[in-house]
Amino acid sequence: MSDPVQSRTASAAFAEAVIAALPGLTLTGGIALCAFALRQIPGMGMFSPMILATIIGMLFHNLIGTPRVCRPGVVFSLKKILRLGIILLGFQLMLSQVAAVGAVGVAIILAALGATFVFTKSLGRMMGVDPKLAELIGAGTSICGASAVIATNTVTQGKDSDVAYAVACVTVFGSLAMLLYPLLPGLLHLSPRDFGLWSGASIHEIAQVVAASFQDGQAAGQFGTVAKLTRVMMLAPLVIGLGLLAARKAQDGTAGAKAAPPMPWFVLGFIAVMLLNSAITVAPQEKAQIVALTNFLLSMALAAMGLETDFAKLRQEGLKPLALAFCAWVFIASFSLALVKLFA
Repeated sequence: MSDPVQSRTASAAFAEAVIAALPGLTLTGGIALCAFALRQIPGMGMFSPMILATIIGMLFHNLIGTPRVCRPGVVFSLKKILRLGIILLGFQLMLSQVAAVGAVGVAIILAALGATFVFTKSLGRMMGVDPKLAELIGAGTSICGASAVIATNTVTQGKDSDVAYAVACVTVFGSLAMLLYPLLPGLLHLSPRDFGLWSGASIHEIAQVVAASFQDGQAAGQFGTVAKLTRVMMLAPLVIGLGLLAARKAQDGTAGAKAAPPMPWFVLGFIAVMLLNSAITVAPQEKAQIVALTNFLLSMALAAMGLETDFAKLRQEGLKPLALAFCAWVFIASFSLALVKLFA
């Protein structure tokens, strides 16, 4: 039988934690709402609300300052809200999408993803970029932009300034790809399906892929979106794999002491939701509501990331990480294009 005194104490502690988090949750939620509102301005729809929330959060923190009372809610958004958003991201994916891309398409996506991540890590080491920052840039470039950066950091455990820098990098070069790709199908002699596959396999954010691929027609846009969502599925195995590697390194460095593996258990929730979404039929209206909620939660998490970021710390990183992100972008664009031309 549970102790009534202990139950009351636990309830009081929970209530205090909720009250303490409210100001920060209100701030991150307000920034997320501003990001969604900004997307209604003509020309701003090309940017995801997550990117806009990051920028607003950074500007708020560096120009106004984040009130100390908001700190608990900001941390809650960075940890709990983020994980819930990534779990719900599974509702945007289905195993049937992999079948639609085909074996060759999936192989191209996997090859481009793996080669880009390894290339970015290796080049970052050669350039003297902090390994954690290079890993975040590699994840964001090879998989799905800002979402991959913040998910990967749950095991990479880089500084908040590293996460903000990586998000900024994938935003800049993903936006450039979104603007440049629609100019190239004719020049590169790409069919709508091939252009869609290339866009989905190499452009950073889902919103950027949609904006770029639909410029070449409905068929290119639909295939580009499906290819990109197939690429997003690879987020789970990458984060789990990095967690296992981090655990092994931690054990090797503790002289026999057992190190707790930074296993991202929420990724298993992401997989479970994806499998559930593949097994049941969700009404389009309900699916749209879930997608909107997911984007809002992830925008809250990235607003919190922006609120944790000091421009002075970003300047300390220098231009090397930006150059690394540029090289990673050029690599995934050219490597995936070569695979599409050779095998698609």
